[in-house]
Amino acid sequence: MMQAKLEQRSFLLLLILVTLLFLFLLKPFFGAVFWACVIGLLFHPVHLRLLNRWGGRRNLAALSTLLLCVTLCVIPALFVILSFVQEGHALYERLQSGEIDPDKVMDKLRGSFPLIEGLLERFNIDFERVKALLTDAAVVSTRFVAQNAVQFGQGTLSFFASLALMLYLTFFLLRDGPQLVAVLVHSLPLGDEREHQLFGKFAEVTRATVKGNLVVAAVQGALGGLIFWILDIPGAVLWGVVMMLLSLIPVVGASLIWGPVAIYLLAVGDWVQGSILIAFGSLVIGLVDNVLRPILVGRDTKLPDYLVLLSTLGGFVMFGINGFVIGPLIAALFIAIWQIFADEFHAIPVRVLELESVADGQDAVTEHDSDR
Repeated sequence: MMQAKLEQRSFLLLLILVTLLFLFLLKPFFGAVFWACVIGLLFHPVHLRLLNRWGGRRNLAALSTLLLCVTLCVIPALFVILSFVQEGHALYERLQSGEIDPDKVMDKLRGSFPLIEGLLERFNIDFERVKALLTDAAVVSTRFVAQNAVQFGQGTLSFFASLALMLYLTFFLLRDGPQLVAVLVHSLPLGDEREHQLFGKFAEVTRATVKGNLVVAAVQGALGGLIFWILDIPGAVLWGVVMMLLSLIPVVGASLIWGPVAIYLLAVGDWVQGSILIAFGSLVIGLVDNVLRPILVGRDTKLPDYLVLLSTLGGFVMFGINGFVIGPLIAALFIAIWQIFADEFHAIPVRVLELESVADGQDAVTEHDSDR
């Protein structure tokens, strides 16, 4: 008996070590593996339709689904990324040449809104210090965007290698996904019913989060880039992409870009352009976030809005850009696991009470018979 327990524990320890080692081995390809799983989940219904239409030919259905994914998602994304890199490089050169000077921008804001300086003095806040902080923040953030665009252009080979790996894995996940899920359900020692429930929640939250957040972000980024182009603001595509990325953060999102730009336009005397941008940003871009996000994200994931916000921000901090999916996914799985635990834990006292009531009934019958 002791020998059997020792062997079992040793095997479990070896299993954990080998699994951790394998996950560490896959760490450099985490992004490609993660997005291959996400795309496989998103396009799985399409794959099933094609599979039924073509009589169960799995390779052909998976390949056709992958080509559809490339046409609808990958090619447009590459076009936007290329434009983003070009405009980011141009912005970087303007920063280096001194054509864009944040100090001059702050001086214009000071001259156009003198009430701001008086309000700051009333609260004993030095305007020059605020100016220095905002100028440094503007320089750092703008150069961060520009330099990352340049670095992306220099890492083109690595990007396309990751893209090819992601598409390669997506093909096999589309083709063999149900078999892989069946193997996991058979192997994990959590109980088949719990595992099916957790895998179902994983798929549901992933689809809802990706579709909801990406749709909202793409719409807001497109609208933001469009209004920048109409108002002839330089770098419309660049700032549209930045607004799209910031739109992944609920509540604030794209306003972090169009808000300061609108204030700057008002400061330099472009009252018409500034007013149009404020009205468009508040009524159109903001309305997209307030209307579409709760419908596409919160309702499908069955998560409260505040929990979606907190888990998204936490996901960004912990996992970077992938966190806008991973954060809500962890939150939904957390709630699902606790719900399973609560249902099963509270089911035991109910059964005990039922048995006690039956025993009390039997005792009453016995006492009644003895009285008779």
